[in-house]
Amino acid sequence: MSKPPRITLVHATPIAMEPIRLAFAAAWPEADLVNLLEDSLSPDRARQDEITDALAARIAALTAYARQIGSDAVLFTCSAFGRAIEQAAATVDIPVLKPNEAMFEAAIRQGGRTAMLYTFPPARAGMEAEFREEAALTDPGAVLESFLVEGAIEAVRAGDVETHNRLVASAAAELSGFDSIVLGHFSTARALQAVRAVTDIPVLSSPDAAIDKVKRLLGVA
Repeated sequence: MSKPPRITLVHATPIAMEPIRLAFAAAWPEADLVNLLEDSLSPDRARQDEITDALAARIAALTAYARQIGSDAVLFTCSAFGRAIEQAAATVDIPVLKPNEAMFEAAIRQGGRTAMLYTFPPARAGMEAEFREEAALTDPGAVLESFLVEGAIEAVRAGDVETHNRLVASAAAELSGFDSIVLGHFSTARALQAVRAVTDIPVLSSPDAAIDKVKRLLGVA
């Protein structure tokens, strides 16, 4: 029997870890997971208007380490480093995924207007740019509108998942006229069921979509 693929998950904050762990447990429990947590990345990014060369070098170093330990693919779980992840991906010979790329691809396939609920403001511009770039390739008519859920990330950082989920679901309940809703961060995916309970609009999360894409890229049924 061949060994299961090794997937390295690179986290910039601890709050992204539980949603992807649960998603793998449900969708791909056989995967050989490696978790790399570098939790100074998120606060350092929050202090910068843009991704600096120094931050990009740190993303590249983490990618290189993942390749060095025999990873078959790398999945970043922090949505604020898109450009740096793209650059790092070009330096290795294995798939390296941005957190939201698979989710955005799925939303664009859904068509029309997508609402993005996000909780970490420094990630907004990069995520919107990623969506527009993907839309330009597959469906130039796709539109993304972003909505900040204030107080949600502070709640989950404090361990108050119930308040986080309630705030995200409350924001989703106010949305209408959209063809899909995307939860903008891995950390936000813990609110998936709460959001689906308050809206008839299809709701997508980044962990589930990312796992599906990694499996396709590695040829895993």
